[in-house]
Amino acid sequence: MVNIIKTKVFQKIHGNNLVYNTCWEDPRCDRALLNFDANSQIVMLTSAGCNALDYLLDNPKSINCIDMNPRQNGLLELKCRMIQYADYQSLFEWFGQGYSKQADSLFRESLAGELSDFSRKYWQRHLYFFTGEKLRKSFYWYGSAGAAAYLMHKRIKAKKSLANHMNALLGAKNLEEQKAVYEQIEPLLLDAFTAWLINRHLFQSMLGVPQIQQELAKQNYPDGMAGYIRACLRIVFTEQSITDNYFWKVYLNGHYTTDCCPNYLKQENFETLKNRAIRIQTHTSTLSEFLLQHPGKYTHFILLDHQDWMAENNIPALEEEWRLILQNSAPGAKYLLRSASANVNFLPGFVHDSVTFLSAESIPHIPSDRVGTYATTLRGILKQPV
Repeated sequence: MVNIIKTKVFQKIHGNNLVYNTCWEDPRCDRALLNFDANSQIVMLTSAGCNALDYLLDNPKSINCIDMNPRQNGLLELKCRMIQYADYQSLFEWFGQGYSKQADSLFRESLAGELSDFSRKYWQRHLYFFTGEKLRKSFYWYGSAGAAAYLMHKRIKAKKSLANHMNALLGAKNLEEQKAVYEQIEPLLLDAFTAWLINRHLFQSMLGVPQIQQELAKQNYPDGMAGYIRACLRIVFTEQSITDNYFWKVYLNGHYTTDCCPNYLKQENFETLKNRAIRIQTHTSTLSEFLLQHPGKYTHFILLDHQDWMAENNIPALEEEWRLILQNSAPGAKYLLRSASANVNFLPGFVHDSVTFLSAESIPHIPSDRVGTYATTLRGILKQPV
């Protein structure tokens, strides 16, 4: 009964809200693992759309973005139309600093008429995400994940010592200094109340983490999700430089900076993306539904972590999805999936018959993952016929 209630809470949040306002997977790793080129035809889950735009820099032929939540597709559509019909300064105001004084006029005059019906109506109702007029001043404090981040941001700001240490961490000049500062931060940041909050299903659901992923993540930690997050933070803040880690900085600060932001927000990439944004298409459906409706020979499939949920809740759907993926794969196709589990043992046997999988950690020269919240990242390559 408890699990049924938790599932309904998660479905309620995901069925009625924009969940992700920024992608939480590192495209620098993805591009190194997948080697996109001018012949690439990519199928991927949308999330917040940042990474689809990042992949465009490798000049792929097409990118099809699929999400069951139309709001996630609407966010990517809004980003694409801004790149196509606005200027760089406006794009960075909206999605870099997180608000714009001209949001209303730009939307009415340049964007509304270019959006699909659903996206136009959704953003008309939620344009306040970008105006900076309400209590939450930044777009990055909206959506359910943004609201959870805002709670943590306010908690940090309320504790003066923690806030001062956090500023010192973000300004650290080298890894040794950064590590020393983090050692002082950790007991202040992950105190008893924060640990309690992190372990709440509602909080994790706001971040987009379903019950099964919570169970997978916390299975090796006696203090549950708090222990898992503690281990992740230690990797991120003591083993790699924070300098270009825009993933964590945006949720600590509520905004990006021009020298620490996703590639789609860098001015030198703006014209390239403007010319290529038309190659991105969004589809509100399951991945299986997309492949049934749009059969083809796709070169790359980026699956994020959604198969964790399918493995626990719907094995037939997982098997059907993989059959359709394999049927629609070009020779030598590549696959990328992430998991909260350190042992991904749920893939059907026929998948292993057709695909060779390697963990990202075992592949030479792959850059470090700046997010650090997934236990496993796997790259698969379709085997050549014997």
